[in-house]
Amino acid sequence: MNHNRLDLSELEIGKPLPEWFLDPIFADQTVPQPADFTGKPLLILFFSLGCPGCLGRAIPYANRVTVENGEQVNVLGIHTDFSGIEIKPERFVEAQKEFYIRFPIFADQNYDTTFLDYGAGGTPHWILTDQRGIVVYSIFGSDPNNALLRLDLKMGEMGVQRSGS
Repeated sequence: MNHNRLDLSELEIGKPLPEWFLDPIFADQTVPQPADFTGKPLLILFFSLGCPGCLGRAIPYANRVTVENGEQVNVLGIHTDFSGIEIKPERFVEAQKEFYIRFPIFADQNYDTTFLDYGAGGTPHWILTDQRGIVVYSIFGSDPNNALLRLDLKMGEMGVQRSGS
């Protein structure tokens, strides 16, 4: 496996989720591995604190999935920054409070290694796996009438039901 600097996507629909390269953001964090999430589908959000669509739509959507469907699906945030701007841990603490982040977040190694390995198209970008860790969907965006609707439909096909459904 090439670990990027533009050798690009190693992610394939229908194949196991490739290894990721994440760093802890907070001192008490241990970086999980993809295998740690088997048993339930996993929704991965690539986001940036400098991305208006991430802050205004993607993070709230990931929070909603976590709160409403946390028993049925895992959610993981990966902060990426392809411009290479370092974000201090204090800013992440502020962001967790400001945006009520309810899912675990980690930093992408070298700002964008996993982002590139997974062939993400920008931020926000979503990857969805089934309960076995097989990639079932990958989509860029935060439009409620496109990417987020499609994610809801795909998770519904996988048996993840919204609260009250």
